[in-house]
Amino acid sequence: MNVPLSVVFIGIGATAVTDLWGVARRTMFDIPPPNFGMVGRWIGHMAHGQFRHNSIEKSSPIFGERVIGWTAHYLIGVAFAALLVVIWGQSWIYNPTIGPALAVGTGTVAAPFLIMQPGMGAGVAASRTPHPASARLQSLITHAVFGLGLYISGWVVQYSYAI
Repeated sequence: MNVPLSVVFIGIGATAVTDLWGVARRTMFDIPPPNFGMVGRWIGHMAHGQFRHNSIEKSSPIFGERVIGWTAHYLIGVAFAALLVVIWGQSWIYNPTIGPALAVGTGTVAAPFLIMQPGMGAGVAASRTPHPASARLQSLITHAVFGLGLYISGWVVQYSYAI
């Protein structure tokens, strides 16, 4: 088993599950999916030394911001999958269990609450948004879905090695 490649597949798979949740969420509840172009804009401005914005939507556009944002989204998913394997060990890939996957998935909600949202102008844990409690709940649910995606993707990777 190639552990680094497995981590990449698990991270990409879990992120794809999260994106599917975004589509389902829009269809079922009319909640728009995240705009990863704004993430790309935030990252793009970092190259110019600006790490915090009052409102990322009002900041000047960055060339390729959508590509930057989507790429970062998937690379972060892979990094979080690597975190799962670092914490629970390579044995998790051989025998994926849902507990560690959900723990990492829900734990990763700290990243948007403490880094992304404040940096993009939404405040700590979306405190500057029109409906902070709703935004927090949606973030937590989305990261729990990511955790479920880690488990599902781990199972698929483990099963693919068994074939």
